[in-house]
Amino acid sequence: MSRKFSRWHLLLMPLSLVFLLPLLQMLLASLTSNADINRFPPRFFPSALHISGYVRLFRDAPVGRWMLNSAIVSSIAIVSHLILCSLGGYAYARLSFRGRTVGFVTLVATIMIPTQMLMIPTYFMFTHLGLIDTLGAAFVPFLTSAFGVFLMRQFFLSLPKDLEEAGRIDGLTTFGVFFRIVLPLARPALATLAVFTLLNSWNDLLWPLIAINDPSKFTIQLGLINFQGAHHIDWQELMACNVVATAPLILGFLIAQRQFVQTMSMSGLKG
Repeated sequence: MSRKFSRWHLLLMPLSLVFLLPLLQMLLASLTSNADINRFPPRFFPSALHISGYVRLFRDAPVGRWMLNSAIVSSIAIVSHLILCSLGGYAYARLSFRGRTVGFVTLVATIMIPTQMLMIPTYFMFTHLGLIDTLGAAFVPFLTSAFGVFLMRQFFLSLPKDLEEAGRIDGLTTFGVFFRIVLPLARPALATLAVFTLLNSWNDLLWPLIAINDPSKFTIQLGLINFQGAHHIDWQELMACNVVATAPLILGFLIAQRQFVQTMSMSGLKG
């Protein structure tokens, strides 16, 4: 059965192409020679395709190591978010305890604190913990987040309580209800939370730039800085590294896009 066509598609389809243009230009620039990139007037389509930028990228820079570091940081952040944020969101959505409302309002209020204000105290704290200049400095700040707890709470509130009450009648404990009934129903929200966490942890630059100095601990975003010199920039190699750094994010969103849209419609976060 074909989906119903809406008049909004006439606007959204051309608009989606506009958003794809920067990605297409980045891909084409990575396959364009530096002579074509620097020519004036510039060309959108190169006169010839070259893969020399990718060859130099993987030959001269430890891109594989940077990608592995980013994958480790993002994987730990995603797993931690899925566990801690789902537990916290369920507690605020279903459990009754003293100070629940005040605690939740305070937690959500922390979202409005600029990240830059927390960097100096976080740096001193990580220095005392011995985490500076280690890979742990990159993923510890992403172990959980107030937004993740808020997102999961909003989704849990949209679920009917009848299934949970039926589980308790069958003898399940609170944790049994959570793991055997609630979590299987929360797969769309968990997929959405994983996408947000992947975006934030993979693209983070400012904090790793402060906390990590060892090149072997660089993430892919820190590695990108190495291609931007004060007097010379190898644009082809830089664009090739951007393509490599962006590909996992696009792939992750394509895999979870259905769950992403479903969560936005059920959790009250849609525009």
